[in-house]
Amino acid sequence: MSAKLSVKPSVNPAAKQHTVVDSPYGPLTLVATGGLLSGLYMTEQRHRPPDETFGEPDPRPFGQVREELAAYFDGALTEFTVELHLAGTPFQRSVWEQLRQIPYGETRSYGDLADRLGRPGASRAVGLANGKNPVGIIVPCHRVIGSTGSLTGYGGGLDRKQRLLAFESGGAAPGEYALF
Repeated sequence: MSAKLSVKPSVNPAAKQHTVVDSPYGPLTLVATGGLLSGLYMTEQRHRPPDETFGEPDPRPFGQVREELAAYFDGALTEFTVELHLAGTPFQRSVWEQLRQIPYGETRSYGDLADRLGRPGASRAVGLANGKNPVGIIVPCHRVIGSTGSLTGYGGGLDRKQRLLAFESGGAAPGEYALF
């Protein structure tokens, strides 16, 4: 993956802005920190920070994100390149980087990710880190399933997870089962 997890030095790293965009899965709140994408939150998402922490409304930092999301939902983009600023523990960041390695249309189990991290007994910790992913869809936590192939928890709801997986596998158009 070519996206970097960093902060542009010319931008105030504490400055936050946000905007809300429509998607086939409902409104998405995009948050930028220091000019880089640091959050993508769905409505009614578990672990969604309070709206007052998202900074000022400003669509300017989100041009590339909007373009890439539109291309993804059109089926023309399978890998995001937008630069990210992700705040988390070193373990969470390592899990999120592993999520970015899961190819479009494929899934991995929590145990698979734990093995790839060299921590085969850490599948529950991987699940917790996965659930705290602040940039769903772009950091594709929806591609992680249970060891039996079952759909397990998803911060955006199991219905959205199922629809995202069906969309990526070619089984459904993104808006086929729209929430709204």
